[in-house]
Amino acid sequence: MKSTRPAGFPNSAHCHASATVIPGSKRIAPLFVATALIFSAGCSRDSADKEPVVSVQVAPVNKTTIQRTVTAEAILFPLQQSAITPKISAPVRTFYVKRGAKIHKGQLLAVLENRDLAAAAEENKGSYEQAQAAYTTTTAASLPEEIQKAKLDVQAAKQTLEAEEKVYRTRQDLFQQGALPRKELDQAGVSLTQARNQYEIAQKHLDSLMAVGKQQELKSAAGQLTSAKGKYLGAKAQLNYSEIRSPIDGVVTDRPLYPGEMTATGTPLITVMDISQVIARAHIPQAEAALLKVGNKASITVPGLDDPVDGKVTVVSPALDPNSTTVEVWVQAANPHQSLKPGTSVQLSMLAQTVPDALVVPASSLLTAPDGSTSVMLVGSDNRAHQKTVKVGIRQDDQAQIAEGLQAGDRVVTSGNYGLPDNTKVRVEAAAEKTKGEKPSAEKPGSEKSGDEKSGSEK
Repeated sequence: MKSTRPAGFPNSAHCHASATVIPGSKRIAPLFVATALIFSAGCSRDSADKEPVVSVQVAPVNKTTIQRTVTAEAILFPLQQSAITPKISAPVRTFYVKRGAKIHKGQLLAVLENRDLAAAAEENKGSYEQAQAAYTTTTAASLPEEIQKAKLDVQAAKQTLEAEEKVYRTRQDLFQQGALPRKELDQAGVSLTQARNQYEIAQKHLDSLMAVGKQQELKSAAGQLTSAKGKYLGAKAQLNYSEIRSPIDGVVTDRPLYPGEMTATGTPLITVMDISQVIARAHIPQAEAALLKVGNKASITVPGLDDPVDGKVTVVSPALDPNSTTVEVWVQAANPHQSLKPGTSVQLSMLAQTVPDALVVPASSLLTAPDGSTSVMLVGSDNRAHQKTVKVGIRQDDQAQIAEGLQAGDRVVTSGNYGLPDNTKVRVEAAAEKTKGEKPSAEKPGSEKSGDEKSGSEK
């Protein structure tokens, strides 16, 4: 028996096969085929043992300024709004404005039927003027005249009393001298008593006028005047209620009635809005609201408008309900062209914090584990991807701040990092390829054949 090597087989220590050839035997062909298959399988295993290389895209860790923004959905409200409801119920006589009209504060908008109210106001005005005249007469004429008369009565009574006293003393002297009868002395005494009584009565009347009477009469006159004035002012107010005026500057947004229709109690006759500025109101979590302050810059993104509208935070309401997890925030913005309409849903972006010289990476480089930890794939000088746990700070658009774990100049994988095992050999794609719109996929190790594998498979 003789051992031979089929022609064309490589003379290799790893890729070889032998066959026993029996001259004249018909089994030489099957043995040769089996030997060839064993040779081919051995070569394939050698190619698979070579380490794969994964194509990735990377970005450097840069130092830049990053801002923390709080975003929320909000509803636009006017700066001021007034739903004008009449205080009286009457038919509408005239409207002076239409829907959409620009108006100013105090402008006459409508008039209700008011002829009966005008008549009542005139009647009460007359009563008021009459009370004014009576008060003037009482204070300036009647009362001083009566007081003057009382003073004259006291003066006359006093003079009479003094005269009677002289007569009585004279008759008393004559009676003691025996020159006058007793009867005449008694008559003089009676006259003196009467004169003294008259004087005391007159004095008391004067004192009463000067004290209680004067005050009460003045008070009575003042009360009548006040009552008449109150009735007149009430009637005048009722008349004024029939004239509907605007309490604010703005635009007429609603006017549901027509002239001649009756106003209904509690139903607005005209609605006026001041939309020179608008307020966006949003409910945000308390943790985010704690980062905001009144005066912080903000922007309002409105559907249909190309550019955001600048504004500022004006109100950060405290959480009145301890069980509430959100608070209300207001952002006020100018609306000179009235392009912002109340009731529109908008997107708020409020600036809460600015960090200069922050380490920033693309947000696409961040990997989040099931336990909540965050890491990145860091490409080292050995062209291998090493998983690095990091602490993330502020996120802004497609950028994220790295508070701990990286240094400026490090390279992180931004595309191809998902599912990439640690310490995998990588090939960095040129940045120019990304600008062409190509999006390299993150292929798993072993999914891409190396140049050696391709050449091996072609053998």
